[in-house]
Amino acid sequence: MFARTSAAVFLPQCGQVRNMATLKDITIRLKSIKNIQKITKSMKMVAAAKYSRAERALKPARVYGTGALGVTIVSAALYEKAEIKAPEDKNKHLIIGVSSDRGLCGAIHSSVAKAMKSEISKLTSTGKEVMLVNVGDKLRGLLNRSVISYKTDEKPLFSMDTVANSENMSIYDDIDADVLRNYQEYALVNIIYFGLKESTTSEQSARMTAMDSASKNAWSEEYVK
Repeated sequence: MFARTSAAVFLPQCGQVRNMATLKDITIRLKSIKNIQKITKSMKMVAAAKYSRAERALKPARVYGTGALGVTIVSAALYEKAEIKAPEDKNKHLIIGVSSDRGLCGAIHSSVAKAMKSEISKLTSTGKEVMLVNVGDKLRGLLNRSVISYKTDEKPLFSMDTVANSENMSIYDDIDADVLRNYQEYALVNIIYFGLKESTTSEQSARMTAMDSASKNAWSEEYVK
């Protein structure tokens, strides 16, 4: 007779490891990524269309803005010959920051806030009083969270007294107080309008680039397929 024997047999255990994604989870994740990709691509197309309109609106505004800033020959001659400079002994300074109310456009808002913080820090360190005017909720939020690429540009604004009291303004015989006042008001409006148009165009351009990057970073089409 054969003796009864027993042998230990190790059977493979196919159990689920904790925190390991199942096939269903992966499928849901892929669908979610595809949906996000569709949204970002649509937002890029919308931003591209708005950018084209903003760029067309910027062109006429740039003509007036650059003229008021002294970039054109006539305005440059006025400021340079009269040697108009911003007074350094003034204790009060006004900074106007231009952004927008919408996000998802890269670092354009933070770059404006960073430039303003740097200027505020520089002025306050010398005992100057700084007042702020913010155009756009995004910029206001960034500055409120602080104690105090797209290139952020500064556009100088000269006061009526600064221009009128310039030592070399006397070389213009036909310019009286009314002419200067009208010119200063006209220049101020055009500079602000120019800045607003530049900000809008930059916002749409940055959003278009940001959405394009988001679409590419979400998942490559070849890998998702």
